[in-house]
Parts: sequence; structure tokens; C-alpha cells
Amino acid sequence: MTESIIAGRRPAFAGGPAAWASRNGFWLATAALLLILPHVPGLHSDYGRSLLSQMGIAAVFALSFNVLFGQTGLLSFGHAVYFGLGGYAAIHFMRAINHGLPVPVFLVPLAGAAGGLLFGAVLGAVTTKKAGTIFALITLGVGELVYAATFMLPGIFGGEEGITASRTRAPALFGLNFASQLEVYYAIATWAMIAAVLMHAFARTPVGRICSAVRDNPERAEFIGYSTRRVRFIAFAVAGMFAGLAGGLHAINYEIVSADAVSAQRSGTVLIMAYIGGAGHFVGPVLGAITLTWLQTGLSSHTSAWLLYLGLFFIVVVLYAPAGLAGLILMHRAIVRTRAFPAVLAAYAIALAPATIMAVGAVVLIEMSYRLATQPELGTKIRLLWTTVDAASPWPWIVAATMLVTGFGGFRATWRLVAAAWNRASAEAVLR
Repeated sequence: MTESIIAGRRPAFAGGPAAWASRNGFWLATAALLLILPHVPGLHSDYGRSLLSQMGIAAVFALSFNVLFGQTGLLSFGHAVYFGLGGYAAIHFMRAINHGLPVPVFLVPLAGAAGGLLFGAVLGAVTTKKAGTIFALITLGVGELVYAATFMLPGIFGGEEGITASRTRAPALFGLNFASQLEVYYAIATWAMIAAVLMHAFARTPVGRICSAVRDNPERAEFIGYSTRRVRFIAFAVAGMFAGLAGGLHAINYEIVSADAVSAQRSGTVLIMAYIGGAGHFVGPVLGAITLTWLQTGLSSHTSAWLLYLGLFFIVVVLYAPAGLAGLILMHRAIVRTRAFPAVLAAYAIALAPATIMAVGAVVLIEMSYRLATQPELGTKIRLLWTTVDAASPWPWIVAATMLVTGFGGFRATWRLVAAAWNRASAEAVLR
């Protein structure tokens, strides 16, 4: 043990189990949360557990994209290629299990990870020769090429119908046959936890740290002796591997993989996840994945205009919270222990009232406009919140527009109050 400490490496259980638990409190808390989430009221139904499973898959996918974008500074427009190809590898592996291969379904995501790593290495050898805008355009071209190939090679990709398999026709693991959504959720949560730990560990390795150097100053990284192309290639292969793992989890959850898995829409979705959550922070893509998955599944069941709301939300985050949701939360870390912090919360509460009025007015205007423009066959009466409004009458338009204008005016007037409270808390934090 002494030799390990002298060598600069702390043993895994240095200081005993209590010290180890203290150092890894975040991961232990996350594991405990994942255990109890599917039993929380509101999430204990099959729908809630399916939503949690989708969030877990999206989190792994977004974290894999963050290895490229947030950690290495490579903007990819075709990251879904490795998600989808990993999913196809996993679904073919699951079909082999259905035909007698004695492997439990729990290990299927490893086939997805292997597929993602293989194609990440093969295609990364070409795409990582360049960086910046040229890299982004190459990945876009690769994405379109692979998407077209899924229809040209139906024997491998299944054409428009995709490839299907059954997760229940496989050897049971500890009595689990993955027939229930709860068992599927725990399998996804386990792999998501493993993937998150490994990607966090990768970021702390010498290669991971050099990835950050290549992102911030590639010329200096070359000057001190590192090949930026080789670093980009390693990051690309690692990102492809974990994207393939997410694709394998997708195959288990849905028991089908189709061309949509490699589409540009899915590549754009993971990019939005990273931006919304905050690619500069490790937890950012996870927050973005949770938020976007909820918008896609929860909000889409209440309104047909959910994509419009998603676009507006994305624009607001990019303009007013460029560090993402994680950056917005973490910026309060310095002031949360100050005596002035309650005043900041009070200012937020005051600003929330006019902001809510503004948001309600905007929602009513959007829903009425969307109904008249895209769904006139459904009539002019719309059920919104706890009431019914008639878009054919001028009064809902007048009331909604008034709420929007007055709400924005009131919200704008609270900005000085929020700024003053924030400045006092920041000044106190500096003096601590």
C-alpha cells in the first residue's frame, strides 16, 4: 500500500470502506436513486418504467456524444450512425440467442458496444483526419450514406421494416427472463451506471485529459508532442463504443431496430440533448437526455405542437443559458451557503409569477394558432389546462395577448431585483 501511495496512486480502499464510500458518495447516491425510482408513485407503472428506461438509454447516448463534443471539441452530425449500427449488431446477436445461442439477454448490449467500437474505429480513421467544420460535414455525409445503406441492404438492415427479435426467448439469468418492464429497466439502469462510470473514468485518464487539451488548444498539444489526429481517433472510437452500447440497450427495450436508429433526426436529437444539458459538464448531457425524453414522451401526449415548444426551449437555453441546465444549476454553487441566498430565492419567486402569466398567454396563442393552421378538421374549441377556449372567438386571443404582453412587462421589471439579489450574494461569497 505504501508503494502505491508513493507512486502517486491511491489504492481503491485506502482509508477503509468508510473513506471509499465518502469519495464515491455521488455514485452510491446515484445507484440508490436508480434502485428506488421505478417504485416511486407516478413512475411505478409500466408507462413510468418505460419512460425511465428511455431516459437511461438517452443518457448513455448523450454521454457518448459528450466524449466527442464536450470533451474533445468535435461536433458530429452523424453520431446516430454508431448508435444504430450498434443496435443492429445487438439485434442480430439477440436473434442468434433466439435460435439457441446460450447467452443471457443481459449481455446483448456488449454486442452493441463491440459494433459501435468496430465501426467507430473504421469510419473514425477517415473522419478524424480533419477537425472543425470539415469534420462536421464529413460526419454528416457518413450519416446520410449509412442511412441510405439501410434501405439498399435489406438482408442486413431489414429495409423499412427493420430487424426484430425477442428478449424473452433466451436463457434466464438468476431467474430473470426480461418479460416485465421492471426487469428491463434494471438491466438498462445497470448498464447506464457502468457506462457512466467508465466514461467518467476515461475523462480522468491521461488520454482523456489530452482530449481536453486538443479541444482547447490543438496547436499547443501538437507542440508538446501529441498527435491531435490520434487523440481525435481514440475519442471517436470510445464515443462510438458507448453509442453502440446505447443502441444495444435500445434493441433490448424495443426488440426492434430500424433505419430511424441511424437517421439524421436522431443525430440532431443527441446534439440538442448535449446543448440543453450543458456539454461542458459531465452531468449536463444526462440532464439534457432526461429533459428531452420527457418532452418527447410526456409533452407530445398533451399537444401536437410539442416540437414547437422544444424549439423555443432550445433557443431560450442557447441564448440565455449557454452553459446549459447544468451550468445554470452549478453557477449557484458559490452562493448557496451565503446568508444572501434566501433573498435570491425570494427574487426568483417574485419573477416566477409574471413569467407564469407570460407563459400561459404564449401557450394559449400557440395552441389556438396551431389548431387553426394544421388541424381545422378538429374544430375551433380547444381544451387547455382546466378550461375550454374557442379559437373562433376574439376574446381568447385578446386575453392571451394581454397576458403575454403584461406578463413579459412584469417579468422584465423583476430582472433588476434578481440582479441586485444575485450581486449581493456573489459579493458575500467572495468575502467568505
